Amino acid sequence: MYVEDRPWGSFIVMEEGPSYKVKRIVVNAGQRLSYQSHKRRDELWMVVKGKALVTIDDSEKELTYGKSVKIKRNRKHRVENRENEPLVFIEIQTGEYFGEDDIVRYQDDYKRS
Repeated sequence: MYVEDRPWGSFIVMEEGPSYKVKRIVVNAGQRLSYQSHKRRDELWMVVKGKALVTIDDSEKELTYGKSVKIKRNRKHRVENRENEPLVFIEIQTGEYFGEDDIVRYQDDYKRS
């Protein structure tokens, strides 16, 4: 298990195997991840604290505690925390590859490519 800090918050890889990876992701108040897609993995997000604004292919949906959403590979997606408290969600990745270099960014508040 290891922690990685990001400009929007942090994540901990809780477990991983050849066909999956499980992360606990914290999004700081007022922050959001890049609008992105992945070619080689699907993701399932479940909120365990706070409220998330999830965008998938330009359609927005709010998720609260215990609610989840599945994101298929190649779909553009983002999660945003518009609240004053941290957002925490569990991400389960399934597929064939889980490297951070499988991120295609379309928009990023922190100027990452």
